Amino acid sequence: MDFGGRYLFDAKRADVWAALNDARVLGAVIPGCETIAWTSPTTLDLTVKVSFGIVHPRFSGELSLSDVHPAERYTLSGRGKGGMLGLAHATADIALEDDLSGTRLTFTAAGKADHGIMRLGKALIGNSAQRIIDGFFEAIGREMQVQVTALS
Repeated sequence: MDFGGRYLFDAKRADVWAALNDARVLGAVIPGCETIAWTSPTTLDLTVKVSFGIVHPRFSGELSLSDVHPAERYTLSGRGKGGMLGLAHATADIALEDDLSGTRLTFTAAGKADHGIMRLGKALIGNSAQRIIDGFFEAIGREMQVQVTALS
């Protein structure tokens, strides 16, 4: 499954970068986040309860940052175990660029899941994931107290 989006933040690139890397901000804006903490300069551990319609699995896992270019881009890789539903894996590229109105963030991601999760239906999971992604970036804007606009 592939996901993505482009978002315009009414903020400086350094401020958006700081928010994306602040565990307090992330914990406040990741839907269902129960715990999140930096365990190394490039690794976060987290537990998230996800809503896939009628099913609400809890995923525990690790996020790793690579190809880090501060205030420009990084690749985020994660894998989480969702109990009896199995494993989910995802990789996301996040890039920031200056824009006349602030900062343009481009997000592209690809995810895979075990058969237990896929039994829920690819369309249900895909629609839920895209709503979560859009809501995540909007919530970061609210946490930063800046306007965020989804771009087409």
